[in-house]
Amino acid sequence: MASAVIKFSAIFMLICVCLADVSELPGVKNLGAAPVTEVCLGCICQAVSGCKQGLQCEGDHCGLFHITWAYWADAGKPTLHGLSPDDPQAYPTCTNDPYCAAQTVQGYMAKYGQDCNGDGQINCYDYMAIHKKGGYGCKGDLPFAYVNVFNQCVAAVAAQQG
Repeated sequence: MASAVIKFSAIFMLICVCLADVSELPGVKNLGAAPVTEVCLGCICQAVSGCKQGLQCEGDHCGLFHITWAYWADAGKPTLHGLSPDDPQAYPTCTNDPYCAAQTVQGYMAKYGQDCNGDGQINCYDYMAIHKKGGYGCKGDLPFAYVNVFNQCVAAVAAQQG
């Protein structure tokens, strides 16, 4: 369990969590503060990629969160370094950067946040499902390995805090 806690602590050092207001992004409903907590972002990252440093674009996805172009576009096309969202490098530059990638996840969840598991709440478990299955498919079955890693991460954080 100690290695899980250490690994999770490293996730927080790796991801510069975006706690900015995402309501200004085009196409994002005005929800005020970022909907996804630091812990939730870290555990989604852990489940998706193991939060391995230096991940770049592979196939149709980029970075620590394995973000596709469509996901990035739906999130409002956040950018870095003053790049125009229309610049061909805007998508890979953002999604390969931990801070901008986290901002992308925040924008996507602000737009598509919903109760996927029918428990009457919109929380991290819903965001985990939305991240994997998309804004319109989050009620579908999730891969066991993905959910298992996510749940282990959440448990490690709870043990660290408890």
